Amino acid sequence: MTIENASPFFAWDVSSFLALFLTLAFVIVMIDQLFFSHTQTPVADKTKKSTLGRFVHFALFLRFNKFEKYLDRPKIVQWSAEFFPVLLLVFVLRGFVIEPFRIPSNSMMPTLLTGDFILVSKFDYGVSIPILNKKIIEFSKPERGDVVVFRYPNYEKKSKYQGADFIKRVIGIPGDKIIYRADSLYVNGVKINNKNIGVYQGVESGLIMTGFKHKRELLDNNPHHILLDPNQHSKSVELTVPEKHYFVMGDNRARSSDSRFWGFVPESYIIGKAFGIWMHWDESLKLDRIGGFD
Repeated sequence: MTIENASPFFAWDVSSFLALFLTLAFVIVMIDQLFFSHTQTPVADKTKKSTLGRFVHFALFLRFNKFEKYLDRPKIVQWSAEFFPVLLLVFVLRGFVIEPFRIPSNSMMPTLLTGDFILVSKFDYGVSIPILNKKIIEFSKPERGDVVVFRYPNYEKKSKYQGADFIKRVIGIPGDKIIYRADSLYVNGVKINNKNIGVYQGVESGLIMTGFKHKRELLDNNPHHILLDPNQHSKSVELTVPEKHYFVMGDNRARSSDSRFWGFVPESYIIGKAFGIWMHWDESLKLDRIGGFD
């Protein structure tokens, strides 16, 4: 499956609701300023400021000047003006810099556990327009071994997956020939070696993975840990990655719904690159997880 069959990228999420609130707040205060507010500018702020400067100040703070107050205005105007700067900052940080996500399943074990709260860089691959995820400046492309968060293409058009964000590891980039057979990975005819770590001991929600084979897969410059079911091989595939698409798999190979089952990830659906754990909460708080993630 490729992008022609995918559901639209846009879906209502945190960033979408933030943008909606910011737009409504801007309109509410602008209408109040133009049609209902007759308050004179305080003497303390009678300084010369260009029209452009006043507009930029209003766009950031919903105030034309530093000392402007809305205490005599309706509550909806007060709330719009007060919350706007803080939520604008949150929107900019989430949209252009860093966005937090929570790991909801065991599919990326042992690298990421259920309950890990991770950070995702929004600018490693370039600068994109928030909500639409349209890239306007490109810095680099995802590489084999990168852990990426992406909007699930939802080729099946299932309502429960509309707007869902997935996290997997990039295994194949455009043009790669991928073979995954009997839990062995081949990229462009070269077998990817792995080193045996031992028998995995699961914790919390991942306790059921106890006894799985724990290995370190040596993929390019991004070696990583994987889990393999000792009793059966996971799904096999043989394919070539099309242009502007990526082949992804979970590190927990036998417990991951990934490109082997539902198809390729369109490049334009990639939200960012995961790079660190800032908190963990599953059945308990685990401080030793903070700062981890290789």
